[in-house]
Amino acid sequence: MALIATLNFNLNPAPPKQLLHPHHRLIPISLHLIFGAQHQKDYPSLNAVARRAEVRCCSLSETATTILWSDVQVKKQHKRITKWSLQDLTAAGLVLAMHVICLFAPWTFSWRALWTAVSLYAITGLFGITLSYHRNLSHKSFKLPKWLEYMFAYFGAQALQGTPMDWVSTHRYHHQYCDTDRDPHSPVDGFWFSHMNWFFDADSLVQRCGGTDNVGDLAKQPFYRFLQRTYVAHPIALAILLYAVGGFPYLVWGMGVRIVWVYHITWLVNSACHVWGYQSWNTNDLSRNNWWVALLAFGEGWHNNHHAFEYSARHGLEWWEVDMTWYVVKLLETLGLATDVRLPSKASTQRMSFNGQ
Repeated sequence: MALIATLNFNLNPAPPKQLLHPHHRLIPISLHLIFGAQHQKDYPSLNAVARRAEVRCCSLSETATTILWSDVQVKKQHKRITKWSLQDLTAAGLVLAMHVICLFAPWTFSWRALWTAVSLYAITGLFGITLSYHRNLSHKSFKLPKWLEYMFAYFGAQALQGTPMDWVSTHRYHHQYCDTDRDPHSPVDGFWFSHMNWFFDADSLVQRCGGTDNVGDLAKQPFYRFLQRTYVAHPIALAILLYAVGGFPYLVWGMGVRIVWVYHITWLVNSACHVWGYQSWNTNDLSRNNWWVALLAFGEGWHNNHHAFEYSARHGLEWWEVDMTWYVVKLLETLGLATDVRLPSKASTQRMSFNGQ
């Protein structure tokens, strides 16, 4: 007979009581340790808080599998229904190549190479992905002078996560269809699909959501059309520059290690932040606030806050919710470079709270 031990604990402990607002809902973590069993079984949660936090749009049958250490159930494991396209093979090849390059990291380490990787992590991850692609272009949380907007967007292109138009289109669809059958990357289709496998299935995105006709604001600008046509050339140019300056070690750390690091941090927002953490707002989806993803992703881990107020330039809404991207936006606003900075109103916070107050 299989020995089954169920442990209930929380990977994201509650803040001190004086910091915890009445509308916060903690998501319990359940770990089922199964010894001698071939398949994991589902056991109903006994925690009333978990039942209150269940997302109505993702209500699943008792036979659905549960993602480890969470109460999130997988409705169906995503299965590819079309053959691999050239676009899918190219994306998979690039991601695989970056991971292979990382294997050389131990033999090419130097402090200068590491500093190069860390610097590019901040430039492409903070300024490129979180500030530009996400908060500025996807949600229009603030305005920048065009020269600065384009520079930050160019930094994002160097993260090798797609063109601004493609990235923004996918993200807007994610908010439009969050955690439903049409979400481009939801854990209800499986954790690894939400984390990275969606990136290699372009047909699935088209079938779920359609084309990139939701980014007309970017498509009408010549700069973004230029990046759309010449996208791959720009990371290649950076790789050549790094090799010319620092040889193979700079290529390994400045491209391979840095790109893979930013890949998985960005993808953790799609996967981990819809599985582990706490919910502060009644968003009717699986979005969670996750402190450790927030630290790695420059504040993007306060994901339930973001889904409640997607237009907000600030994701860390409490003083203890560290949000590096917001601090940069605030600095740019102080310098007169960021304008029309949008934040949640009192009325919107009352409307999105669990108790409606």
